[in-house]
Amino acid sequence: MNNDNEIKDIIARVNRIPVWSLPYSFLIIIGIGYFFTFYDISDIGFAMPAISTQFHIGASTSLFLALSVGLIGYAFGSYIIGSIADVFGRYKSMIITMALTAIGSFGDAISFNVPELTIARFVTGLGLGADLNLVSGYISEFAPPQWRGRITVYTFIIGILGQAITPFIALGLVPVYYNGWRYLFAIGGIIAVIALLLRFELPESPRWLAIKSGNLEKAKSVLKMMEDTAEKRFGKLPDPHPEDVDLKEYEQKFPTLYLFEGKTGKIYSKRLTILVFMWFFWYIGNYAFLGDAATMLADAHISLASSILYLAIGAIGYPVGAIIMALTADKYERKYVIFFDTVIWFIGLIIFSLKTEPTLLAGSFMASLALGMYLQVAYTYTAENYPTRARASGFALTDGIGHIGGALGAIILPIIVASYTFKTGFIFIAITGLIAGLISLLGPRASRETLEKISS
Repeated sequence: MNNDNEIKDIIARVNRIPVWSLPYSFLIIIGIGYFFTFYDISDIGFAMPAISTQFHIGASTSLFLALSVGLIGYAFGSYIIGSIADVFGRYKSMIITMALTAIGSFGDAISFNVPELTIARFVTGLGLGADLNLVSGYISEFAPPQWRGRITVYTFIIGILGQAITPFIALGLVPVYYNGWRYLFAIGGIIAVIALLLRFELPESPRWLAIKSGNLEKAKSVLKMMEDTAEKRFGKLPDPHPEDVDLKEYEQKFPTLYLFEGKTGKIYSKRLTILVFMWFFWYIGNYAFLGDAATMLADAHISLASSILYLAIGAIGYPVGAIIMALTADKYERKYVIFFDTVIWFIGLIIFSLKTEPTLLAGSFMASLALGMYLQVAYTYTAENYPTRARASGFALTDGIGHIGGALGAIILPIIVASYTFKTGFIFIAITGLIAGLISLLGPRASRETLEKISS
């Protein structure tokens, strides 16, 4: 049997597995890493008011430190480490990302001036941006087609708790202790170290091992473990069909080039364009809400503690949204689910813009619910749309360029609120989120399909 036939056989054997074929503890390990990711995305917004006061920096510098530096790191880390993952493997790259986030988070905690904090935020961003990219692709390469959405959401439920719990931790630290913001970052660093140590238990993707590394024996070893686990849970596995596997993505090119050259390049360039604009418009509102909402409420003469409390109560919507997606993610076509999620976002932000105590609570809950519903389904959909040999770098380009919208949104929202009204600003980010949902409808179908079929 030549290499091509062996590779086809390995991929066909992976595709025939109808259940999650790794220990369930691995989902928890991946979820803990996600927990830190969403913890850090939230903690900077709650820490910045105290940092601004202690470091004597203005609003524009505060915004730059809080979001722009981290997002620049996201973009660089996502693409550079994403490309490394396509060339050198998912496993090694996922170790690198969590190590960077741990270093960056402890660096945040011990920063005593603006330059130190800037460097720490950039390092944290390098790891976070790449990790969001890698985890979705990694899970997609192990999960069976009919359960791919649900399984990715299971890990996301653990992760999104980080975004739900962070406001309560911040409420107990930032307004109470002078160094409360430092403790907030240090807790994140401890979580990142735990996630890093646990990740050493994870295997490499057999798809990547077969297609990119050429280490067929290692791929077969991991696959044998997967099949043994699957047979215990499912019984006799269906027969593999290697004749259905197309190896056109096996050419040895630099991963990014594969997305732009020849006939396949036209397909992936179109998908890249759709997904970049989808994430660009989504991130405008996402980062504006997460990074600016507490400050905007404080500027509207609501105390910092009350502002955090409103957002903390609303943050209960994050895990609720993720649980809803765990029950529905694979029942309906992914892009329609994404659109529905953005409709919930739109309604929630319209309600939030009314700025009364009941509407702030209800709107915060609905916006958080939409975020919990949207993120992992959209991450999964993005990863599914690229081929195995360029999945990480394709996702990285999409997410990295899309984050430009996040940087703009975080800066634009305060300008709109200052120039017009609180209501106008939050209606604006409600609309940008809905636009993201409309753009997603232009993408291909992906639910319950093999990764190779989606890539064709």
